Amino acid sequence: EVQLAESGGGLVQPGGSLRLSCAASGFILSTSVMSWVRQAPGKGLEWVSTIYDLSGITTVAGSVKGRFTISRDNVANTLYLQMTNLKPEDTAVYYCAKGGPGTDYAIRGQGTQVTVSS
Repeated sequence: EVQLAESGGGLVQPGGSLRLSCAASGFILSTSVMSWVRQAPGKGLEWVSTIYDLSGITTVAGSVKGRFTISRDNVANTLYLQMTNLKPEDTAVYYCAKGGPGTDYAIRGQGTQVTVSS
């Protein structure tokens, strides 16, 4: 059974940093295209970043470019999102999901809340 479990969210002040983790089970993370997506209150899912399967090439949304970095640990079968210089507009529930930009992200975890506020 495919399972994704996010952790690492919390309350942080503007300018702060957080690292989100996504533990994968039931499949090999490095053989899948994986993304982080987020959902702000009252809004739909927004793509944040993707890491491609074999190549490990990454892409990131313009709104977080230079601040967020996606990575993975193939041994731990875990996906990460390092977030720096956080802004209030980054407040959302963050999900890790199978698939790249434009997919429906139907396979995703339960999410972890990130709140950026002073």
